[in-house]
Amino acid sequence: MEKRYSWTKGVELEEHTRRKHKILREYLARYLTVRCARPQQTKFRLAVIEGFAGGGRYKCGSAGSPILFIEELRAAVERFNIQRQADGMAPLEIECYLALNDEDSDALDLLKSNTEPLVAATRSEVPRLYLKVEYFQQPFEAVYPTIKERLIQGRYHNVIFNLDQYGHNDVDLSTLSDISSSFGSAEIFYTFGISSLLAFLRKSNLPLVVKQLGFLGVTSDDVSALDGQMSKHEWLGAAERLVFESFHGCARYVSPFSINNPDGWRYWLIHFASNYRARQEYNNVLHQNSSMQAHYGRSGLNMLCFDPRESENILYLFDVSGRAAATQQLLEDIPRLITGFGDAVGVGEFYGSIYNMTPAHMDDIHMAIIDNPDMQVLTPSGGERRRPNTIEASDTLRMKSQRSFFPVFFSKDGSKTGS
Repeated sequence: MEKRYSWTKGVELEEHTRRKHKILREYLARYLTVRCARPQQTKFRLAVIEGFAGGGRYKCGSAGSPILFIEELRAAVERFNIQRQADGMAPLEIECYLALNDEDSDALDLLKSNTEPLVAATRSEVPRLYLKVEYFQQPFEAVYPTIKERLIQGRYHNVIFNLDQYGHNDVDLSTLSDISSSFGSAEIFYTFGISSLLAFLRKSNLPLVVKQLGFLGVTSDDVSALDGQMSKHEWLGAAERLVFESFHGCARYVSPFSINNPDGWRYWLIHFASNYRARQEYNNVLHQNSSMQAHYGRSGLNMLCFDPRESENILYLFDVSGRAAATQQLLEDIPRLITGFGDAVGVGEFYGSIYNMTPAHMDDIHMAIIDNPDMQVLTPSGGERRRPNTIEASDTLRMKSQRSFFPVFFSKDGSKTGS
């Protein structure tokens, strides 16, 4: 086996990994807050699977993702129960099965020495957090059937897979699809180097590479020139669409954003989810960490409609200027989408239709809805919402009027016709 890191000598914490860990930490905190919000709820069960767990701590002492997950679980249980006690509510327990795998025996030994004292302390100090930790030492594809069986036997519906692989070939696309389809609420964080993906696609799907990157001068005979393109905004836009094309069938919602590196967008952190709510919260967390991930193209509801000739393309870093541009596009995109349904659509159905194709923050989407004079938000009882922060999934979006509305059909050749 070729070792990428020597954990016994200490591994440097690279910038793209540091950025990923910050997003993971904040997303898990938000995930637990959302999933444990019901006052009547007294227990929540989940499983966290680390496919490439590493040694647990980096040379500088920073926590690796296995320790990060344990720390956030501890903090969440303590935070929830302090608030519940203050509100006179029943306490909440969290049960988590933590599967930690790494095929490197040295890494796994170091991981155990780093995690087991923390697990022991957690069991004595946070009695309402029940941790079951199991270690595996196999290539991820070899161990996945065993882990899947454990999850099914344990009746875990809420599962989070963190797959921070060394290259691209360590996780099959069919495995990503199987994870997404096998559990009621599955989410995957999947990291890879774009050069590894390109090497894979050159062999397995060269026409897709040429189709998406052809405007950069890529031909089937020579794709080696791509390394010189990776710092260009146009490269980011094309590569993002290529990534989405490659992985969109693996889950219902795919977040295909690159870890931001102005010197060249080389690492991708993809979030796969089966529910729009997860993608909605993930987008929100990215906006709390502006400049950590990057998107180039449109910023409204059709983010992958990238055209290097269009002026609508922007470098979207989930920051203030990006959000301002997104709001302007959303004012146009949202009514256009609603008229595709007719003149009204449920907010939940609207969310489900947009969150695979927008980097926008939930608050910006709601503000664009309220600010549009031709739209209204109706409650289930027929009342009208006046403030963006009151919009709920059970509401209905409706166009107030269709001043220029006319039926649009398609002819046999696919062109639009009106009457």
